[in-house]
Amino acid sequence: MSARAAPAGNGKPRVLIVDDEAGILETLQILLRNEGFEPFIAAGGREALEKIASISPDIVLTDVRMPGVGGVEVLAAARSHDVNTPVILMTAQATLQTAMQAVNAGAFYYIQKPFRNDELVAIVRRAAEHRSLRVENTTLKQEIRRRDQTSLLAPIGTNRAWLDALRLAEAVAPTDSTVLITGESGTGKEIVARFVHELSQRSANPFLSINCGALPAGLLESELFGHVKGSFTGAVKDKAGLFTASGSGTFFLDEIGETTPATQVKLLRVLQHREVIPVGATEAIPIDSRIVAATNRDLEEEIKRGNFRRDLFYRLNVIAIHLPPLRNRIDDIPLLADTFLLRACERHGVAPKRFHVSALEALVAHAWPGNIRELENAVERAVILSSSDVVDRAALPEQVTEPRSEPLVTDRAAANPTLETIERAYILWVLQREGGNKTRAAEVLGIDPSTLHRKLSRFGVES
Repeated sequence: MSARAAPAGNGKPRVLIVDDEAGILETLQILLRNEGFEPFIAAGGREALEKIASISPDIVLTDVRMPGVGGVEVLAAARSHDVNTPVILMTAQATLQTAMQAVNAGAFYYIQKPFRNDELVAIVRRAAEHRSLRVENTTLKQEIRRRDQTSLLAPIGTNRAWLDALRLAEAVAPTDSTVLITGESGTGKEIVARFVHELSQRSANPFLSINCGALPAGLLESELFGHVKGSFTGAVKDKAGLFTASGSGTFFLDEIGETTPATQVKLLRVLQHREVIPVGATEAIPIDSRIVAATNRDLEEEIKRGNFRRDLFYRLNVIAIHLPPLRNRIDDIPLLADTFLLRACERHGVAPKRFHVSALEALVAHAWPGNIRELENAVERAVILSSSDVVDRAALPEQVTEPRSEPLVTDRAAANPTLETIERAYILWVLQREGGNKTRAAEVLGIDPSTLHRKLSRFGVES
């Protein structure tokens, strides 16, 4: 597979145009060049195979019927060279059989001649966007998988909103910008904070964290800023605060929305002047740590209520990363549950287990108000209660398996997933269990491999 993952140095997507008619090649070359692409031409399939290897195109636009090497063979060669390359097939003699053959072979689009210029340009633009997204997702997933092998806290999931959040975290990680992570309790805010730290140039230094809502205000300030001997009853010696102890690492302030106005004033000073004054001290101590904060509160609403300082919010909200609740990541539930199942088995020293389909259906259908943390706890309970190597529905908590009455009106997303959502989650779970082998996954699902391919394409999953 090609290692090149971006368009040419000039930023223009490379398009290889393949046809055995010189007039069509010239017309499409001029059209795509005028539309901001970098077109290359190949007078037939055989020449296209050579140019795919030499120029590594971002997109291939090829005729289907050509002497010798046809378009489907060009398609296979392009995807073999780089699986992220979208291939658009053109033909003047469209048939259902050739269309199905193209789709099963992995064609991005199948367009019939004659076509309008604006129609073709729109398709090529969509192909360029598709490639860009696939390359970004592939790179991010590889990084996540690599880190998952070395860390039990690596972020897991392929949901688009989740990957968008991780992509933003990856982009900001190399900088020293302050990051504010928002989301409901249990959505993985500390995991993402650690992800930012591990991808930063500070990764060799400490990652320290504190839950700002877990300590009384006085004790919290002592923990954050430190104190000097005699500053209050029980202060028998000087103590360095966590801002200082984190050194040149990362300091994670969890649930910062729970802090008092007095503490917020002192935090503002830290962010403005990059220094702390220990409790009872008169001299400031410079700090070098990178600040990442998190909250499950709507801080802008808290500002309106007078519970949070606007100036502190603006200092924290340099880069905002919002994490979706688990009910909006239904497609990730089988993967998360499977991962938690494996880890729980290892932690309790029992043989690996697997989920019964009925248990998986219950997990996917549950609303998960406690988000990822609730799912992990439910899976751990199931491991403890299951005596066999199959975790069935009965081993899950009652609140997961028994439907609860819901209010008629709610601002929460619907808890009941659609049939397509459940089908997508189940197919992805089976595919993951089979190690990505689509042939075996199709056998388990009881469907034809071509049907599986079409479903994955409809779900927007790399295939």
